[in-house]
Amino acid sequence: MNIHEYQAKELFEKFGVASPDGQVAATTEEAKAAASALGGGKVVVKAQVHAGGRGKGTFTNGFEGGVHLADSPEQAAEFAGKMFGQHLVTKQTSAEGKLVSKVMVGAAVSIERELYLAILMDRETCRPVIVASTEGGMDIEEVAESTPEKIVREFIHPLAGLQPFQVRKLAKALVLSGDQAKQFGKLIANLYNLFIKCDCNMVEINPLVVTPDGQVLALDAKFGFDDNALYRHPDIMAYRDTDEEDPREVEASKFDLNYIGLDGNIACLVNGAGLAMATMDIIKHCGGDPANFLDVGGGATKEQVTAAFKIILGDPNVEGILVNIFGGIMQCDIIAEGILQAAKETQLSIPLIVRLEGTNVAQGREIIANSGLDVITADSLNDAAQKAVAAVKG
Repeated sequence: MNIHEYQAKELFEKFGVASPDGQVAATTEEAKAAASALGGGKVVVKAQVHAGGRGKGTFTNGFEGGVHLADSPEQAAEFAGKMFGQHLVTKQTSAEGKLVSKVMVGAAVSIERELYLAILMDRETCRPVIVASTEGGMDIEEVAESTPEKIVREFIHPLAGLQPFQVRKLAKALVLSGDQAKQFGKLIANLYNLFIKCDCNMVEINPLVVTPDGQVLALDAKFGFDDNALYRHPDIMAYRDTDEEDPREVEASKFDLNYIGLDGNIACLVNGAGLAMATMDIIKHCGGDPANFLDVGGGATKEQVTAAFKIILGDPNVEGILVNIFGGIMQCDIIAEGILQAAKETQLSIPLIVRLEGTNVAQGREIIANSGLDVITADSLNDAAQKAVAAVKG
């Protein structure tokens, strides 16, 4: 799950991570009031969407940039008015962009230096890693490609936690000394505490800035949370903005289905994440393009299978459906009944390819064979993929 920048600031305040003041606004009047509350001088107005590259983005009404510096509350309201109700297109969005319904009005900060700081979960070592660079304000991917020597990585032992010597090492790498190093030490300690306590898988600050008067501040933030741990954090769950998510994924979550939309035309309905990945791979290997990842889990019901079909058919690009079920906990005859019920309820008119294997497979295949529906059956995963690709290609 991702959150907005104004929500990240709320977490920063809760955990003592130094950051400029800011307020969220959903109307031009609120934007003007927020700017006035910050002193009436210069403020920054930022579009709130789940996408990076906002400053270089373009709105569908032709307005350039999702981040603007305003000289007065009136100008802050003017900029906000040009953002509300418009779609912001950045390098991290689709061509349609993201609808802006809120902006954050923040205190303007003079910047002497821009740094990069992030805490991530490293999959290879299964431990947190702090990534830092003196090249803040840039995409870290560009820094890694052009000047990889300017990226510092510090791995944190999950039991020992962040150690003082590691903080000193990071401060030195970022060319921070004296009081700035002390401020950084407090900031990184509090940030790491936030990362662990909130079950984050990513906290990125870009840029972390040093002001002319020597303050070290987190100017921008991007968060990612471990979805499997969100049940422990109802306060963070309250931050969820379903308007920023794929509506199919939102609908799938209501039925405890794991769905991720892709760009292909062959939909997949599979039980088990590993089997789902293998199904997508073999579709690609056979010359097709998977339209989604969909794991119905080990004990799916008829209702879940029906819901899965409806979600799949909500994608206009889908031209065929490949069902690949290995019956272990899930019995093939139950799945077969669910498939047929779903096909009838949705009045399925595109090719349906079904491969069943495992518990009660004979009964499952018999149910499909006697259904009277036009279902293409397959004996193996490779056979199923080949038939699916052939069916959508006509």
